[in-house]
Amino acid sequence: MLGWAVTFLIVAIVAGLLGFSGIAGTAVNIAWILFVVGLILALVFFITGRRTPPI
Repeated sequence: MLGWAVTFLIVAIVAGLLGFSGIAGTAVNIAWILFVVGLILALVFFITGRRTPPI
């Protein structure tokens, strides 16, 4: 998830440098949403930990 956020951030930077402000803004918003969701999922998985399935 965080890998996709970095990808969209790079797309936003390249689009911004080329003058595509609409695409850059959309890509930044998508990157921010993916970053927040990835961070929340990482915290949930860290708190719950790994459990072995019952036999």
